[in-house]
Amino acid sequence: MPTIDVLFDDLEQLVGTKLPRSTEELNELLSYVKGEVELLEGNELKIEIKDGNRPDLWNVEGIARELRGAMEIEVGLKEYSVEARSGVQVDVDPRLEHTRPYIAAAIIMDVKLNDEIIREAMHLQDKLDQTYGRRRSRASIGLYNFDLMTPPLEYTVSTPPGVSFVPLGFSEKMTLQEILERHPKGVEYGHIVKKFDQWPLLIDSKNRVLSFPPIINSNDLGRLTSETRNVLIEVTGTVHETVINTLTIVALSLVDRGGKIYSNLVRYPYGAVREEETPKLSRQTMTVKTGYLNKIIGLNLSSSEIIKLLRRARYGVSRADGDSLTVQIPSYRIDIMHPMDIVEDATITYGFNNIKPRMPQLVTVGEVGPKESFVDLVREIVVGEGFQEVMTFTMSNPETLFTKMNSRRGKIVEVANPKSLTYTCLRNWVTPSLMEVLSNNTHVEYPQRIFEVSDCVTVGRGETCTQTSTNLACLSTHARANFSEVKAVLDTLLLNLGLRYKVVETRHPSFIDGRVGKILVNRRETGIIGEISPRVLGMWGLENPVAAFEISLNEFLPQK
Repeated sequence: MPTIDVLFDDLEQLVGTKLPRSTEELNELLSYVKGEVELLEGNELKIEIKDGNRPDLWNVEGIARELRGAMEIEVGLKEYSVEARSGVQVDVDPRLEHTRPYIAAAIIMDVKLNDEIIREAMHLQDKLDQTYGRRRSRASIGLYNFDLMTPPLEYTVSTPPGVSFVPLGFSEKMTLQEILERHPKGVEYGHIVKKFDQWPLLIDSKNRVLSFPPIINSNDLGRLTSETRNVLIEVTGTVHETVINTLTIVALSLVDRGGKIYSNLVRYPYGAVREEETPKLSRQTMTVKTGYLNKIIGLNLSSSEIIKLLRRARYGVSRADGDSLTVQIPSYRIDIMHPMDIVEDATITYGFNNIKPRMPQLVTVGEVGPKESFVDLVREIVVGEGFQEVMTFTMSNPETLFTKMNSRRGKIVEVANPKSLTYTCLRNWVTPSLMEVLSNNTHVEYPQRIFEVSDCVTVGRGETCTQTSTNLACLSTHARANFSEVKAVLDTLLLNLGLRYKVVETRHPSFIDGRVGKILVNRRETGIIGEISPRVLGMWGLENPVAAFEISLNEFLPQK
């Protein structure tokens, strides 16, 4: 969960009223932003935001904006608009199309900065880079003193030794290659660009370097001080929506400090949209029925009461036909995807503690279903073969699923705003999770034989565009682990289930060629079996061989 460092008196000034000094009372107030006091000492305040889907709250300006509504100091939709076009143009090099193709920029004029405001802006930048920007791979942010540069700007490329400049925090010029080798940010994020022959570069019309995205800004143009009054914000990345949303959040935080937004024109030589004015502050609307909201919350609120709650949550609301309300969603609320999200905000504003609990109205009797009985039978058979069951998370990340398994990245179901970099997607097979278990238990006595029966999710059709499969994965590791060992376990399992199968030789990047096969049951491919390749073992830090099989149980599960 993100922790926001703020100054207590700065938060009070932005909210526009005195705030309670008692931790208990302050926590009650911060519940409107899903926040909790982590530390309150003198003027130092640390707030933990317990919502990874609200990056607009990862800064003191966003927290103050919501509290002003909750405390009825300023209710309804807060109007943000672009003051005018700046006339600044950003030209994009066609060679960026397959490396880091998108950029968005805005100029914030007449903003009053001080050391604390700059510090908080840097904290917001870092939090957005790390989480919403996926450690700068999807989006990264740059802030500059606009008065020091000469437009138009060019988002271009350079070869590693082709350009040198003084990176932020240093005093000597360095080539791009040297930055990746010697600068802390280059060491940390260099892997994003190393795979390309030409690396991104942002320069002005005098060929002065603004930044080397997504690594580091120039120390000459990319350093803000208390004297800076006009700030250029740029965001580059690989996902257009993420780039646009990130720019909106950062720009509005400076507008709340008194700045005015001026848009920039971005010109692309590729894509469906060749010219784009940024930032985009357009608002979407959504229809919410009062009956639906009352049913979910369990109350009987009138339309007027619901409108008041939503206005305190900083929405614009107007009545539509019947019991429908037309809700205007702020441009910074990138988390709103469904009317249920609006219902949640209304409930938070109403106060969960104000809802009277009641006993469930239905009496149910539970029993083990046919599917679970079948899965229990599978578990019993595999345990009888000397394997120990483990339970891992259904959530995973692309590095675990693909990079460490030496396989090409496929389509997976990813989380838009993950709370942790460790869990950013749903796994599409179980074996990588068990490899991780083995890598964390190299100090345990061998042999190690583990298994798991769990769900995997792949991209599919239907209402959710996903498909869930219940998979069994078995892994054995010791000095003599081999194909024959795990095939004997597979023989016993399918024989006891009354199923006939055969193994057909195949190739798979996670397994050793010649020692891997696909499992066919009733002539349908249902799994993979083989010996894990040495390359994969090395990535997981395993010294003993690993033999494994994974099979989908969906074809055999009872339908009721």
